Amino acid sequence: MKFGSFPIDDAAGLILAHTFKAEGFVLKKGHVLTAADVGALRAAGVKDVIGAKLEADDVGEDTAAGRIALRLMGSHLTPSAARTGRCNLVAANDGVVLINAAAITAANVISEAVTIATLPDRQGVTAGQIVATVKVIPFAVSAAVMARVENALGTGAAVVAPYAPKRFALISTLSPGLKPSVVASTEQITRQRIVALGGAMISSTQADHGAADVAREVRSALASGAEIILITGASATLDRGDVVPAGIVAADGVIDHFGMPVDPGNLLVLAHIGSVPVLVLPGCARSPKLNGVDWIMQRLAAGVAVTPKDIMTMGVGGLLVDTPSRPLPRASAVQPATVTVPRIAAVILAAGRSQRMGPSNKLLMEIEGVPLIRRTVSALRAASVGQVVVVTGHMDAEVRRALDGLNVTVVHNPRYADGLSTSLKAGIGALAPDVAAAVIGLGDMPAVTTAHVNQLIAAFDPEADRAIGVPVHDGKRGNPVLWARRFFEDMQGVSGDVGAKALIGANESLVYEVEFEDTAVLTDLDTPEQWSDYLGKSDS
Repeated sequence: MKFGSFPIDDAAGLILAHTFKAEGFVLKKGHVLTAADVGALRAAGVKDVIGAKLEADDVGEDTAAGRIALRLMGSHLTPSAARTGRCNLVAANDGVVLINAAAITAANVISEAVTIATLPDRQGVTAGQIVATVKVIPFAVSAAVMARVENALGTGAAVVAPYAPKRFALISTLSPGLKPSVVASTEQITRQRIVALGGAMISSTQADHGAADVAREVRSALASGAEIILITGASATLDRGDVVPAGIVAADGVIDHFGMPVDPGNLLVLAHIGSVPVLVLPGCARSPKLNGVDWIMQRLAAGVAVTPKDIMTMGVGGLLVDTPSRPLPRASAVQPATVTVPRIAAVILAAGRSQRMGPSNKLLMEIEGVPLIRRTVSALRAASVGQVVVVTGHMDAEVRRALDGLNVTVVHNPRYADGLSTSLKAGIGALAPDVAAAVIGLGDMPAVTTAHVNQLIAAFDPEADRAIGVPVHDGKRGNPVLWARRFFEDMQGVSGDVGAKALIGANESLVYEVEFEDTAVLTDLDTPEQWSDYLGKSDS
């Protein structure tokens, strides 16, 4: 590939390195210049153009990225379309990702032109999550570099081991000082962990805190068909010879390992009886916060073996205090009888008069037989949100009918003609007092899906200054936006027809951007032309 400045007379076929704007036309970066383009540039007074010309054995950036991604891709992964030299691998199932780190590193050191980034080995993933990304930096790479990279990767260096529907048994030991509410809360949280792994809790039993009692319950769990046994002790395990490990040994079990270099999670015990793993859970398992227990349970649920060496090598990255996936910072965490996680709500602003659409109300116009407002609200209703508030105004009765049967709170804004800010205030005012944040969007977001919303929510962490979640495509910010509760009061002070945009600019240090490859977060339908264009693209 030759890159540099080329005379305009030699620019046909050149891949444009930088976007060119002139009166009446725009040529975007990456565009291959045609003879007509060259003529237009010459007419605009351009004498030289910066770009790249491919040579005979060069492989274009998108083709190269796609080929490398396919070579990297193992089971239960799917590739995205390659664009601008990037191709992502996405998990097809919930499970644990297995990464051949040596192969990835070997491929990455071949050339600066090719980069491969992945999640950490043996990390839990959810369906739809990006597991790896391939980025080709220049517009093309040579065939020789491609061959070396593909050879270094081998095949299937990234794999997802999906969770299997394992049968879990939970045993809780009791002591006079242990509150029943704590036991009940631990069972509920453990059940949630199991369900998230695609498993089922087939039994939950309680016994006195004695070795013989533990042995009896372990044998009962085995007899009931348990494939994984979890034990929560009334007091912490302090030695291999302590009460609960002694009970496992009495039931013909073997203690494989005690302790782990993960905080929280230090006091975990790994054992087995035949082919059935047994985990003695540390006290942190009573909380829904991420801890070492989650890592071990994820691997066992995915059928990935866990050895003492595996546990002992978890120390780098094992300090989980105050990571984004922990709902509360460690310093302020309290161990209550019941533990809650932040509750997220959604507010959809659907009060506008749709004046640019002409005589029709765009929110009531149909896409694939579904009114636009119902399509938008349904996507947010299916996301990881609790309360959903829809603010109506213009054609209130008709919009309400379009939402019939959906579990939402509809609030009418009689002042809708005074601007978007009045609907924002009405929506925020209708939220429950325990809502920690709200995803605020517009009624005309036809392409926004549940996955878009969930990605915004997953990255929310106000304790780490990630308090305003903004979706982005190609450098442009869109909708919906996630707001922490701390901004609700400020929203009550906005005015006019601009919503809360000014608050984003005033709080940039608290903004986190979530990049999306598609244009869904930028797509709204204000005019008949936009509507026609959107339907045309959907049909193609």
